[in-house]
Amino acid sequence: MRILIVEDDPVLSEGLSVGLGLSGFTADAVATLGDARAALAGSDFAGLVLDLMLPDGSGLELLSEIRRGGSELPVLLLTARDQVRDRIEGLDAGADDYLGKPFDLHELAARLRAILRRAEGRAASVLRWNGLELDPSRMRGVFNGAPLSFSRREFAVLHALMERPGQILSKPALEERLYGWQEEIESNTVEVHVHHLRAKLGRGFIETVRGLGYRVAAEG
Repeated sequence: MRILIVEDDPVLSEGLSVGLGLSGFTADAVATLGDARAALAGSDFAGLVLDLMLPDGSGLELLSEIRRGGSELPVLLLTARDQVRDRIEGLDAGADDYLGKPFDLHELAARLRAILRRAEGRAASVLRWNGLELDPSRMRGVFNGAPLSFSRREFAVLHALMERPGQILSKPALEERLYGWQEEIESNTVEVHVHHLRAKLGRGFIETVRGLGYRVAAEG
């Protein structure tokens, strides 16, 4: 899941990027409202982690702009723990959740997974399809009763496909899920990860739709 972090403290921003990466997210970070606007206009993100106190204004400005534009992008605010008014204003402005500083990275990742589930219309944390149970909190799966482990990027591809069973995802769309701005995209990376997943799940679990992309096979 591709996440945009808007945080001007470089140490915290780097820690968020690394920590969320270890939890299975692909995280990009910016430090200003201006850069955040440009990032949101140029890339497709699954969610936004937004600090309120930024060098060129308040994160509430960006949140209000996003909601006025009709976007339902899940937004988690980072606030000072003692600023109740900020939290109330943020929630009323359209934030999906908030977390007070300092915070635990595992809790942040769990809260992100929760608001992303709600955005997808799901209550259950585990995805189930054709005998596979996929647990995003642990980046592991159980297939027909047998436990499976995946690399971070194998999991990202499989998670993307299982979020919308039957929907075709193009190679560029999957690459968008796998790589942040600072990472070089290898030309055959999606094909390699699909090959590895088929070795674990069987060739028929993921279908290639020639010229369009990939999808998980229909239940049967």
